[in-house]
Amino acid sequence: MNKNVLLTLAIVSITAVMFADGSFRFAHAQNDADNRSPRVLTLEEYINGAIENDTAFQAILINEMALKYQKDLRLPARDIVLDVQGQYDFVLDQDREDPEATIALSKLFPNLGTTVGAEYSTRPSWTEATSSSDMELYLTQPIAQNAFGRATRLLDDIIGLENDVAKHQIVEAYEDYLATIITAYYNWYEAYENMLIGQSSYNENVKLLDNMKERENSKIAKPVDVNKTSLQVYAKQETLIGLTETYNKTLNVITTALRYRGAERLVPKRPSMYDEVIVSFERDFKELYENGRTFQVLKLLEEKSSLDVSKNADDLLPSIELLVGYKIQGDEYEFESGENMLYTGFSFSYPFFDQVERAQHGIAKVEEEKSQITTDNVYYRLYRDIRNLALGIEREQELLALADEKIKLSEAVLEDETKNYTYGKITLNDYIDAVNRRDNNLFNKITRISNLKRLKIDWLRLNDKLVQRSDMSTKYQWEDKPRSLFR
Repeated sequence: MNKNVLLTLAIVSITAVMFADGSFRFAHAQNDADNRSPRVLTLEEYINGAIENDTAFQAILINEMALKYQKDLRLPARDIVLDVQGQYDFVLDQDREDPEATIALSKLFPNLGTTVGAEYSTRPSWTEATSSSDMELYLTQPIAQNAFGRATRLLDDIIGLENDVAKHQIVEAYEDYLATIITAYYNWYEAYENMLIGQSSYNENVKLLDNMKERENSKIAKPVDVNKTSLQVYAKQETLIGLTETYNKTLNVITTALRYRGAERLVPKRPSMYDEVIVSFERDFKELYENGRTFQVLKLLEEKSSLDVSKNADDLLPSIELLVGYKIQGDEYEFESGENMLYTGFSFSYPFFDQVERAQHGIAKVEEEKSQITTDNVYYRLYRDIRNLALGIEREQELLALADEKIKLSEAVLEDETKNYTYGKITLNDYIDAVNRRDNNLFNKITRISNLKRLKIDWLRLNDKLVQRSDMSTKYQWEDKPRSLFR
């Protein structure tokens, strides 16, 4: 009778240990030694906080500020140039002194290639005790190389395309970093849930060990069973130490992104922000090719390569400039006894066998062909990668469904094996195997959930859907904001 009572108590005790909370789940368990209430940080709050505080986002966005200066930096200057020269002459043989001065104004109209200018100068005569002055108005116009500003307009278009490409690349870099930030949250969530599983499993095995010692004292369990259970506890402790380290490392990534200095403990909440993403390879790849940022960049680069060829071909032309001007010359500052002259002419310069310009033109033609090949290669590479990614998402969805079924079965098996071990129908090794299978299936489900979420972020990133430029100009715009939210 006493033996039956002890067996009944043992069954109730072990069953209570394993299923005190209903069925074992990886939901948020109470495992923190710190009694302070943790602060639950959602994915949405984390993203906003990282964008607001992580200077890596600012480092990406600030690159766009330099783009507005590129045309002013690389195009011919549109400035009005004032040139003033002056000196004081002492004519020794005539024992006199007079000032000599030149004032000139000039302006280039880059889009036309036209230069207009005016010049006034006065200087003392060496043979007479007078000064002479002259004034000139002139206009020059290239008609071969950079004819009527053609090369400058080509350069203007090239710089504009380069700026457009740079803007797209800034969005691309922003999107890549945002994907890294989101993936860091998924890693944190996975590490947190794994730590909860590990902590709960360790606690259960500690209780099991205590129960086993009580059974040994009651002459129901053998010392070898206590030793085996102790080894199981040590194994769970080792696993928990590793899981805790992983969690702390991922938490450091999160707090660094947030620049977090608060005293509250941060814990993640199961993210659902991108769970509704529907994967359709044919539809999404077609949209990417027609409107995606990646192929827009490739088209811009092809157009730029074509303009580079035209620009370098223009540089091979001779430099020919037409010149038209009006000049008046006379004595003293008022042009006394002045002479008027209207003139026209041209200048010609041509470097025969200009190897540098010819080489640059040849390279530009090679780069034009190369850009077309690059577009084809990127097309097929993305087609392959995105198609494989779709297969990976489909695989993880199927494995996640299997993980749910395996957890249900492993929990049912563990419940039965608990009773079987209590009645002596199985060995302790069989019971420990059932415990470990249940734990491994719980870990596996968390892995499946996190993998699926990470793959969906990769899907959005590769299809240029994770970030749009309109998002960056509103929600994600870098600007000076108070940074008190996470500090």
